[in-house]
Amino acid sequence: MHTPDKPLKGIFAMLLAVLMFAIMDASMKQLTRDYGPMQITCMRATFALPFIVSWLVWSNKLQHLLEARWPLHLFRALLGITMLASFIKSVETLSLANVYSIFFVAPLMISVLSVWFLKDKVSLNQWAAILIGLGAVLYMLKPSGDGMFSLGSVMVLVAALCYAVSAITVRILAKSDHAGNMVFWLMVMIMLGAGLLAVPDWKPLQLVHWPLFLCIGITGALGQVFVTEAFRLAPPAIIAPFEYTALIWGLGFDIVFWQMYPSASVLIGAAIIMLSGLYLIWQQHSETTEPTLPP
Repeated sequence: MHTPDKPLKGIFAMLLAVLMFAIMDASMKQLTRDYGPMQITCMRATFALPFIVSWLVWSNKLQHLLEARWPLHLFRALLGITMLASFIKSVETLSLANVYSIFFVAPLMISVLSVWFLKDKVSLNQWAAILIGLGAVLYMLKPSGDGMFSLGSVMVLVAALCYAVSAITVRILAKSDHAGNMVFWLMVMIMLGAGLLAVPDWKPLQLVHWPLFLCIGITGALGQVFVTEAFRLAPPAIIAPFEYTALIWGLGFDIVFWQMYPSASVLIGAAIIMLSGLYLIWQQHSETTEPTLPP
């Protein structure tokens, strides 16, 4: 099964996914004061699952759940657990704007991985843009800068790498699996896997935190549906740069909820990374080439 590319719909889905995930990230940051990363990861999937099942019932996609490529789903679940736990650990100590600025390296990673796994072609100019973007990340992480060369910043890079690999996996899975399969089994496997890993440090859920858990469930489910649809509808290199809109939401949440303001080095580094990513898209369109799925 091959789904024809629909770039505009993919871009719109990505914009909605970014908004949902930004709200979810802000809620998870609040929860890091009382719960560990693995427990939050488990609860994020647990609270999202009922909404995902409702979506599958509404869209009449339940009958496709067993039509799955299990090895790739298991691999994607492992990536998802590592990505979420690493990301949650990073927002525990860093502002959302700082985390997003570093995480922006993910689209550049996707472009690099697309060469290996999707057989995309990258010109010398595009490689230069990728290297400039990676250099901007190093600039933001420099020990003499704003103290960002820390466990939190390393965790963001781990999360970005896992996300990039997962995005490529979605493009490969889209040849045979429905979007519902990918979302449902990812949440089920993350819930079970992260839940087992969280058992040693599990803490009882407090009643006051249930609205936050419900929020991460709703926004996480919607975000997962939208991002899966986005990567299914359009090539990764087309829609990935629209994740940059997360910085707008991150800056707003940081200021409103935590009175945190980004440093100049973070804003400069983020701007360079975004420009590098946007150049990759412009270059790709100017050459009128698009990534192709592997045979």
